[in-house]
Amino acid sequence: MITKDMTITEILTRYPETLPVFERYGLDCYDCQIAEFEQLEHGASVHKVDIDILLIELNRNIKSCRLRT
Repeated sequence: MITKDMTITEILTRYPETLPVFERYGLDCYDCQIAEFEQLEHGASVHKVDIDILLIELNRNIKSCRLRT
C-alpha cells in the first residue's frame, strides 16, 4: 500500500506500474533529482494535486495490476 510519506522513488521502485498515474497527474517528479528524497505528499502539493485522490488512484492501480497477474 502506498502512503503519502513514501518517497516518489520508493513508490516507483516498488510499484513501477504506477508510472502512468504519475504521468496522468502531471507529476514528472520521477525525473527530478530530489525524487529519492521527496515525499509523495510534497510532490503532490507542489503540483497542486489532491493527495487523497492521488493516493486512491495509485493504490487502485497497484491492486488492479495484481489482480491481472
